[in-house]
Amino acid sequence: MNDWPAAAASTRPHPDKKLYQLTLVVYILQIVSLFVGVTALVGVIVNYIKKPDVAGTVFESHFAWQIRTFWWALAGYVLGFLTTFLLVGFLILFATWVWFIYRVVRGFLAFNDGKPLPA
Repeated sequence: MNDWPAAAASTRPHPDKKLYQLTLVVYILQIVSLFVGVTALVGVIVNYIKKPDVAGTVFESHFAWQIRTFWWALAGYVLGFLTTFLLVGFLILFATWVWFIYRVVRGFLAFNDGKPLPA
């Protein structure tokens, strides 16, 4: 019987299980926002409210990453919508969408490995 996932999960030290789960929830909210946009807003609000709690932990870099991802994506989407009448907006919207997916996936993979993200 293969119990690898249970063994792997039990060997990963996480100093604060609640912060771990909270960071995971925000990544999930970001992914869900691809279908229901408002969840990204909920996620960034959580980031800002709990930001003092993650100071000095590996989760601090993930919160900063998630916050930057939200604001840059919002800027890209606004710019894209404002320029759709020039047709270039559709390209900007698509590029922002792809970039957002990349950021969430890259952040989640680092989170899953217990690694911080670059500033």
